Amino acid sequence: MTSSPTEIRADREVRVRAPGKVNLALRVGRREADGYHPLATVFQAVSVYEDVVATPGEGLTLSVTGPQAHLVPTDGSNLALRAARALADHAGIDEGVHLHVHKSVPVAGGMAGGSADAAAALIACDAHWRTGLSRDELHELAASLGSDVPFGLLGHTAVGSGRGDLLTPALCRGEYHWAFAVQDEGLSTPAVYAAFDELHMGGGGHETEVSLMQALRAGDPRALGRALHNDLQAAALELAPNLAEPLAVAEDAGALGVVVSGSGPTIAALARSRQHALVIAAAMTAAGVADSVLTAVGPVPGARVVTSGPE
Repeated sequence: MTSSPTEIRADREVRVRAPGKVNLALRVGRREADGYHPLATVFQAVSVYEDVVATPGEGLTLSVTGPQAHLVPTDGSNLALRAARALADHAGIDEGVHLHVHKSVPVAGGMAGGSADAAAALIACDAHWRTGLSRDELHELAASLGSDVPFGLLGHTAVGSGRGDLLTPALCRGEYHWAFAVQDEGLSTPAVYAAFDELHMGGGGHETEVSLMQALRAGDPRALGRALHNDLQAAALELAPNLAEPLAVAEDAGALGVVVSGSGPTIAALARSRQHALVIAAAMTAAGVADSVLTAVGPVPGARVVTSGPE
């Protein structure tokens, strides 16, 4: 159940849920003078969620629960706290807030869990402080925090350009079922991009994206599986060669397509159905190629105020 932020009273908790993502296609250009890489990507939000709860507090503080919570910083470097501070500065708010994050998206897994936290924190603090910012203002704040944060607000399926923060919603029919192989040891996004640069790889043409967008419009998971692509995959495999194992297991289990999610190390396998996703996940577990597995469906909405607890 969702609620409008204007319906939320500031003297009680505000709970916001934001999804993780998978990059259906990710094309990466050569690093530019400012150190960033131009991106062309297609995001899909999936039903692996972060919950952020805003309650009254002294100053800006944060706590974290959930899988891999011990890997998440709770100081000022945390992206959710940075989001709260950015919104407070923008709106001239001097009240405190405590943010509690319940994590389900893998940490440093290439599924934008930290960005989902930041998107959720923006919505939660906007409702908690009743600042009433427009979606454009929230998007601008999100873009200042990181390339994937705007998509955490938008959700569904979208084409991203620039640094990934310039978004255009994409027509997507039907739903898509996923199995994810999760590794406890994450990959550093800057390290993956550095490996990409060392491999002297530049983004290729966009023929794959034409096929991919056609597959989404048609609601054709088989065609989508054939069109999955990630320019960072070779770099991720260079840093973590063991990722070839879950890729192979998922293919042997009949996945329609398998790809490293974002900068990795999570492996995303597209399934024929929810039951097939469970079969792929079971195969990865039985083969011992993942520290844990997840199944999910997409697309799902972006960050939203909710009234229920964590899933």
